[in-house]
Amino acid sequence: MSVINTNIPSITAVHKLAANQGDLRTRLERLSTGLRINRGRDDPAGLIASETLRSEIRGISQAIDNSQRAINVISTAEGALNEISALLLDIRGLVNHAANEGANSEEELRADQLQIDSIIEAIDRIANTTQFGGQKLINGNYEYTVSGLAASAIDTLTVFGARVPQNSFQNITVEVTKAAETAQVAFSAGSGLTENVTIEVKGSRGMEVISLTSGSTATTIAEAINKSSYMTGVSAALSGTTVLLNSQGYGSDALVSVKPIDGSFIVSTGSTAMDKGVDASVLINGQNASVRGIEASLRANGLDLTLLMTADRGTTLGTSTFAITGGGATFQIGPEVNPNGQVSIGIPNMGSSNLGNADVGFLYTIKDGSSNSASSGNAMSAERIVVEAIDQVAVIRGRLGGLQRNQIETNINSQRVALENVTAAESAIRDADIAVEVAALTRSQILVQSTTSILGIANQLPQTALSLLG
Repeated sequence: MSVINTNIPSITAVHKLAANQGDLRTRLERLSTGLRINRGRDDPAGLIASETLRSEIRGISQAIDNSQRAINVISTAEGALNEISALLLDIRGLVNHAANEGANSEEELRADQLQIDSIIEAIDRIANTTQFGGQKLINGNYEYTVSGLAASAIDTLTVFGARVPQNSFQNITVEVTKAAETAQVAFSAGSGLTENVTIEVKGSRGMEVISLTSGSTATTIAEAINKSSYMTGVSAALSGTTVLLNSQGYGSDALVSVKPIDGSFIVSTGSTAMDKGVDASVLINGQNASVRGIEASLRANGLDLTLLMTADRGTTLGTSTFAITGGGATFQIGPEVNPNGQVSIGIPNMGSSNLGNADVGFLYTIKDGSSNSASSGNAMSAERIVVEAIDQVAVIRGRLGGLQRNQIETNINSQRVALENVTAAESAIRDADIAVEVAALTRSQILVQSTTSILGIANQLPQTALSLLG
């Protein structure tokens, strides 16, 4: 059939040419971008899956960056604590030197005390100036905040870690199920000693030999023992004519031992007596705490704390409660913002007013003019304070190191593996296969060229009708 108004072959060729040109543009776009999916129409389902994976990739990448920054914060704090630890070791050496009174002159003692004071000032300066990104790290800025803490129940509390929901709090219940006990040895002095007696009194702090004269009453015996109580950790009290020797601490570390060296000295259990204290049994939020004396610690389910109960609380069955309301240093190390993707740690004030404890004293009290200074002849008490401070710093350094090694660094390793796998999955969906696209491009180019030629031929078909007009 020969017609001139409608050229069906030309229309067909135009349609095919448009399709081939569209396919050619698609191949050129994929090769120029490297992506198989550039818009929703390319692969709607694939685009949805790819965008979901891209979101995961962004979260994982940021989690890795956050973890690296958390390590930087911890390293900064740990470096400052390392310096404080070194300074405390210097103080211990100076205190030990100051105790060598038989060989030291007054000038040497004053020089030792002056250096101790200078080191304490340096410790306070480090505690107050160590910072990262404008945030002070070891001045108490990252301590956890608590409410409802009864001074009659809890003497000191250190929270190393807690999961406190945003704008909420975490309740803590401390239940004493078995009371702590001191070590105790008793003997009856009667109307007084009938001969001169020398005894060895030993406690958790040390041993002292005490000489008692004939006729010594229960009162004078107790006074003699109490003069050495700081050396031994054993104090004496009276119950009528009975002398009660009690350890100054509680629990299995508490010890009282009395042994006669010369003369006759009869205690309630014979010529030699020894007793140890009993640790309390404590539940914290229903879980068994690790207890030494009246100090309880728990590290479970994101809660990490140590508390020293008062003597009344630790020796009496019952329950105390308080709430952790916030604070601490929280690091977002997971790809999703929720408690499972966060780790927290509390860093207490590491200044001289907080190093030590109420039992032995605080570091600032060994400065010149204070009660425990080496210059006042209290080198022994000063050393106990310094040893306690060294232990405190070591515990915080260990907590920070454990957080970095066991949680943050392992998190980085696992997140990097996840990033590799998720990125590979997203690439398989979204990225273009260059070999496939080049082959398709070549095909599209050939088809465009051929359909262009066919269109030219189709456009000439109506001219055949002119031959019929002859």
